[in-house]
Amino acid sequence: MSKKVLVVEDEISIQRILQYDLMQSGFSVDLASDGEEGLQKALADEYDVMLLDVMLPKRDGFSVCKELRNRGNSIYIVILSARDDELDRVLGLDVGADDYMTKPFSSREVVSKVKAIIRRREVLSAGKGKSYLSYQRIRLDSSRFEVLIDDQVVDFTLKEYELLEFLIQHKGQALSRDVLLDRLWGFEYDGDTRIVDVHIFKIRDKLKPYGIKIKTIRGVGYMLEDEAND
Repeated sequence: MSKKVLVVEDEISIQRILQYDLMQSGFSVDLASDGEEGLQKALADEYDVMLLDVMLPKRDGFSVCKELRNRGNSIYIVILSARDDELDRVLGLDVGADDYMTKPFSSREVVSKVKAIIRRREVLSAGKGKSYLSYQRIRLDSSRFEVLIDDQVVDFTLKEYELLEFLIQHKGQALSRDVLLDRLWGFEYDGDTRIVDVHIFKIRDKLKPYGIKIKTIRGVGYMLEDEAND
């Protein structure tokens, strides 16, 4: 079955180019021309990736992203913006986006990013079956990409799940931002390491009520303590 991509973009020329090139690469593509239409389509169907413009009629991309996350929708969201502004980038990540691309971009860049996202998800899924990874009160269900704490599901996006899983797999090791960026976003990512910091902040906020901490290693990056040393 072909992977499904939802393109939410009000510029018809960009919309059609992305649709054509994604379909040529074997993806199934749906289109939406305003934020409200994009939100309803994302809620009504299951997509692997959502390409979401910021400046949209009826409802802006940040609002759409926030609403989807509030409803527990874990679709992988790539924000598309004509403004290469750090505040916009951080805001997009803060409301739950997984990635960010700045216009102008070539459709080839977008297709390459979507392929990389799908590849990483398939690698995560390949051969895992029903298996768990545990750390303190956390249990990760790799068959469903779910985070359970005290056997209760806690809402994590796919990218947050990947990041937490990587930290647990390498507990007791100080992981640099560059390592996390390379392993979890891939060499195709053309942004800066701030995306790692924002995701760590969001994960910390979700773990805080349970007393689970991600340690900052000054000048290096982040680490989960080895349980033997807790």
